[in-house]
Amino acid sequence: MKYAVTGGAGFIGSHLIRTLLDQGHSVTAIDNLNTGKLDNIKPILNKIDFVKGDIRDFELLKSKFKDVDGVFHEAALASVQESFSKEKEYNEVNVGGTENVLRLSKEFGFKIVYASSSSVYGNPVKIPIVESDPKNPINPYAQTKLDDEKIATRYANEGVRVIGLRYFNVFGERQSQTYAGVIKKFLKKARNGESPIINGDGSQTRDFVYVGDVVQANIAAMKSNVNHEFFNVGTETTISVLQLADLIINAFGLSIKPIHGPELPGDVKITKADISLARKLLGWEPKVDIKEWLRQVITARKNLDLITD
Repeated sequence: MKYAVTGGAGFIGSHLIRTLLDQGHSVTAIDNLNTGKLDNIKPILNKIDFVKGDIRDFELLKSKFKDVDGVFHEAALASVQESFSKEKEYNEVNVGGTENVLRLSKEFGFKIVYASSSSVYGNPVKIPIVESDPKNPINPYAQTKLDDEKIATRYANEGVRVIGLRYFNVFGERQSQTYAGVIKKFLKKARNGESPIINGDGSQTRDFVYVGDVVQANIAAMKSNVNHEFFNVGTETTISVLQLADLIINAFGLSIKPIHGPELPGDVKITKADISLARKLLGWEPKVDIKEWLRQVITARKNLDLITD
């Protein structure tokens, strides 16, 4: 099969491309390298069609999407804090860019699996969160993701096959600052023998999902007979930010305590996914536990450079 991956040089996109190549597919990657890094795909650059370009460039996308079987749409601006000061740009990229992909799917007939976000729920009304729960974005980034979902539903009603995956906190090798960035920051500090800095009291809890499991969710969604749906992609488990800091400190064998700073605006208090729908309709199940993964990585000092650099 022939697939296109937007944001292909990014954290999730680069992992996705590797898996698609391993499965024998042909891949076109599009990335403007705003947050993506060529180093993420350097070992496979000669195996893919890489295009440095922006998802706001409709004609560019049209030239690359006209003969694909599917598009994995991962490109987005994804910093909650930055979205407050760059609201217009976030809307142009995240909403306008996504609509470009949807327009082309309507024209050419390919299926889309795209990155939505658990941030559309805001501070949830109950835990665990199910897909039908109320949507209440509390920052501009989250609002763009909800706007994407509304547009995707409109196009689905016009025959477009589009699945949105509501990622919870994605972690793993080649991690960026925007996806579960707290792990990268904590590891970097602890590796240097310094105290991790926690925003707030650390009681906020997160559902961390491994990037390899997220890749499998994308592929399962693309291969499925589901034409339109939104799925939670998490683990149904949580860890508090304070527990995360303590785990990392202990795994490094350090005798230090985390430092607490002010809370960040637009930061949700708790996230925990109910993944029953993805389990039922996609046959998807996460495999990697955040606590065990961190202990193994830190104990073996393996792949730390891929996470902290």
